[in-house]
Amino acid sequence: FFLGCPLGRASPSRARAGMVDGSGLTLYHCERARSFRVLWTLHEMGVQSYKLVTMPFPPRHMAKNYLKVNALGTIPFLIHGETRMTESCGIPLYLAEKFGPTPLQVRPTEPDYGAYLNWITQADATLTFPLTVFLRFVALESHKGLSEAGVAYAKWFVARLKWLDAALEDGREFLCAGRFTIADICVTYALILYDTLGVSSHTGTALKPKTMAYMERMRQRPAFAAARAEEKASIAAWHDGRSKL
Repeated sequence: FFLGCPLGRASPSRARAGMVDGSGLTLYHCERARSFRVLWTLHEMGVQSYKLVTMPFPPRHMAKNYLKVNALGTIPFLIHGETRMTESCGIPLYLAEKFGPTPLQVRPTEPDYGAYLNWITQADATLTFPLTVFLRFVALESHKGLSEAGVAYAKWFVARLKWLDAALEDGREFLCAGRFTIADICVTYALILYDTLGVSSHTGTALKPKTMAYMERMRQRPAFAAARAEEKASIAAWHDGRSKL
């Protein structure tokens, strides 16, 4: 649920603005996993020449030598020089600081700086976490008899969407600062995971119209499509032996 090729490709829109050299940067990833936040950020920023290694999910079982790279066996895992990072919402912040300046950042001098940080941290701690419980105990390990707990956490996710639903009620295009930022990347991934897992069929609740429309707008971004395309090429490279740890 959640590919390696040697070169990262940036979206055409970013290409016009100039490219960023990401040589020396390696991202370990699984198809459609939380690490997609990082890959999407790389494309939005126009970072090139990074190494992407996309493995079958879960990598600790499907690519056991990965534990020698990352003892946790989790993804994402970013290597950049001496830096090692594991958090899908923290890494985009790192990339923005290291490879910026970029409009994906909201600076401390901007009024929405606090909201920006809150959306980014809320995206994983509040929104994505309950979906990972659903993924494990309903989608992947239903035989363990803990599906009820998974559905309960999915309902928790729905309840925690109230903050996002309320923010989008004013018709804003993006979450903060009047432009697309890392906050949008981080929050959108949680919504897409909810949609991909088919959670609504278990909770009986669908995304509110403006929240659904927001998710679909983000999905239409050229960098999103480019990241998805690289992801597919990368997992294919893993399966045919062109990509290795």
